[in-house]
Amino acid sequence: MFYSLQLLLLEGISAGELIFVFLVVLLFFGSKSIPKIARSLGRGMRQLRDASQQIQDDIKSAAFEDDEITGFPIGKKENKE
Repeated sequence: MFYSLQLLLLEGISAGELIFVFLVVLLFFGSKSIPKIARSLGRGMRQLRDASQQIQDDIKSAAFEDDEITGFPIGKKENKE
């Protein structure tokens, strides 16, 4: 999921445009603060990925608990014999 999001965000951006953006960021922030910005951006992306995974796990867990209550486990069909 995360990689498809990355590809979606980079679609239509050429290498020259990426270099230009990098140079503008370098001029704007300076070379000393770029590693700090990259680290904080990486942490934020990791937290976002972890939070989305937790939400997916909670949804799957809730669906499984709901199926246990109704008596129909996930992925199994009711036998009508």
